[in-house]
Amino acid sequence: MAAELTEDQHMIVETARAFAQERLRPNASRWEDEGLDRDVLKELAGLGFAGIYVGEEHGGSGLTRLDAALIFEELSRGDVATAAFMSIHNMCSWMIDRFGGAEQRAQWLPRLTAGEKIASYCLTEPGSGSDAAALRTTAKPDGNAHYVINGSKAFISGAGFSDLYVLMCRTGEDGAKGVSTLLVENGTEGLSFGKKEDKMGWRAQPTAIVNFEDCRVPAENRIGPEGEGFKYAMMGLDGGRLNIAACALGGARDALDRALAYVKERKQFGKRIADFQNTQFALADMETELAASRALLHQAARKLDAKTPDATKYCAMAKRFVTDAAFKVADQALQLHGGYGYLADYEVERIVRDLRVHRILEGTNEIMRVIVAREMLKG
Repeated sequence: MAAELTEDQHMIVETARAFAQERLRPNASRWEDEGLDRDVLKELAGLGFAGIYVGEEHGGSGLTRLDAALIFEELSRGDVATAAFMSIHNMCSWMIDRFGGAEQRAQWLPRLTAGEKIASYCLTEPGSGSDAAALRTTAKPDGNAHYVINGSKAFISGAGFSDLYVLMCRTGEDGAKGVSTLLVENGTEGLSFGKKEDKMGWRAQPTAIVNFEDCRVPAENRIGPEGEGFKYAMMGLDGGRLNIAACALGGARDALDRALAYVKERKQFGKRIADFQNTQFALADMETELAASRALLHQAARKLDAKTPDATKYCAMAKRFVTDAAFKVADQALQLHGGYGYLADYEVERIVRDLRVHRILEGTNEIMRVIVAREMLKG
């Protein structure tokens, strides 16, 4: 990887790695109980990591998808849950920057890129997960000046914590062509949140249902024309899948680092665990899996940056392969710890729990296979 990166990218990696090791890794376990730290999110924003691909005129960093993959891998070596939450915030900022009007960009992006405001993404519903185009949350016009929103969104990271919700809702006909994008501020009348979900992983970030009950928002809060929202969502998911893969890769790297340190110290039958050939084979396979994952992830990111025709296929391939491989590596790292791996004190079990959801969100890995096969069979 080192030979392929520019000098600026090496600097990005070092900056993200230093922050992860100094500020995230020592606190990741504590944040599972205490929740996200807003001050830390602002510190990440100060490094340029809250508007990674937002234009510089609005406080963004103007970086590439490959840069983002480098950043999220390193941040996840410190804390997967915080890094993944920042990737969602960045997707929201990107959507406003890419598809919003001049006034919307000027209103929201400086605050989002500075970490003064945090954004969440609302697509999934209780009855529509993989079939996102079947969403039922409606936004009906109230005259020409407002929309009235009714419905619910499920599994929303940052629900009740975030300041802005980028909402995919139905303004027209059934199916993808009837979906639009609206911005809903926290505190808007009719916006409420369900109980905080008790989750297996990502416990540092709150997840809950977001409810809209006669929630009235100005028409100028719509991003782009009516009916374009599903297209925006799908375009956002290509980059989101890369970020989720990068976060899985970083978490698995942290798990491997912990396992490597452990097997060098732990002794059984009179010698270090690291001296057993079985251990060495396991370590070699883990290292190989992560190297192959990183190569595919970076290839997909470069394709997305270049807007190649096969970018969506490669993003799906990378998301599927990397998240599966990363979970396998983290699980093997726990196995190398033996019984100690099952204890919270060693933190590998937290990484395993955090990485399990990466095979589900941003499109399940089964859906990734559908996307890849569909692209292969075209023509």
